[in-house]
Amino acid sequence: MVRIFTGIVEEVATIQSIRQANENMVLQIQAEKILQDAKLGDSIAVNGVCLTIEKLEQYAFHATVMKETFHTTTLHRLQLREKVNVERALQLQGRLGGHIVTGHVETVGKIQRILKTSNEIRLTIETEPKFIKQMVPRGSVTLDGISLTIFALNARTFEVSLIPHTYETTILHMKKVRDVVNIETDYIGKYVQSQMATILTEDFLRKNGF
Repeated sequence: MVRIFTGIVEEVATIQSIRQANENMVLQIQAEKILQDAKLGDSIAVNGVCLTIEKLEQYAFHATVMKETFHTTTLHRLQLREKVNVERALQLQGRLGGHIVTGHVETVGKIQRILKTSNEIRLTIETEPKFIKQMVPRGSVTLDGISLTIFALNARTFEVSLIPHTYETTILHMKKVRDVVNIETDYIGKYVQSQMATILTEDFLRKNGF
């Protein structure tokens, strides 16, 4: 079952403990707002990665980061007391303020430039070309669980713009050039791309005069 998030960060939480469990990693994360109605088994996006609450305390929850997720996201870089973006899974009656986010991080990107003005903060992110191909200008992308709009694309980089409020109330204001972020490209865009690749085969094009 796919859990849906919006990419609108609800709270900045704190890593309280990190321990190894065989080849996995178990996190204890201190939070408050997102735990007000939480229960065991609920899904929480942590820096854009969908995790499951396995143990619940008054102001903290425990979640396991599986081996594959550990290696393919930035979670393996987490340190004690580090801040993380968190968001609860969307409820059916909730508003979709950002875009459809699954919490299945596909890759990571490296911040190449941070440009600040009085009105906005622009980030240039470098990632693999195959993920750039899944993006479109004015389309959506998720960075560390934050729903953002793509303003420019190149072969290996893309650019997003943030309003000062989003920048200051998430962990992005703590990031520096060359820091790494989790990336999830737009779910609907990936689906359309997959379907088009299936339909637009060489045989289809030949039969239709191309």
